[in-house]
Amino acid sequence: MEFYFSIFEDAKVLSLLRWGKHGGSKEGAVLTAKLRMAGQEFIVLNGGPEFKFNEAISLTVDCADQNEVDYYWERLTADGGEPGPCGWLKDKFGVSWQIAPAVMMEMLLSENTEASDRAMGAMMKMKKLDIATLVKAYEEA
Repeated sequence: MEFYFSIFEDAKVLSLLRWGKHGGSKEGAVLTAKLRMAGQEFIVLNGGPEFKFNEAISLTVDCADQNEVDYYWERLTADGGEPGPCGWLKDKFGVSWQIAPAVMMEMLLSENTEASDRAMGAMMKMKKLDIATLVKAYEEA
């Protein structure tokens, strides 16, 4: 939680449940927590090291501009995170994230399918998304 709270400024613990004497972990260790980050509520479970994250679930951060894309990309890939294709990354715990500028979805959902296809083609060549490059591809005639 500390890692994510250092990235998302509005993050807050709403409730904590800790292991008691008869739990499956060290007494006092966090079992579950209810959190709020980026306006969304999450319940997290300390299931132990035998459970690994995979791409079956991912979280999206909608970014207003390139500064936000850069901010979240750099912090979530820090300390062992891995960049992936098309704005996807894995953080140091293996959680998958898509760092997505809001304008990207506007372009992809556009009724101008030729422009949308150009933006998609540009995105497919990227790791961290570059808004200026995406917009340029979308606006090409």
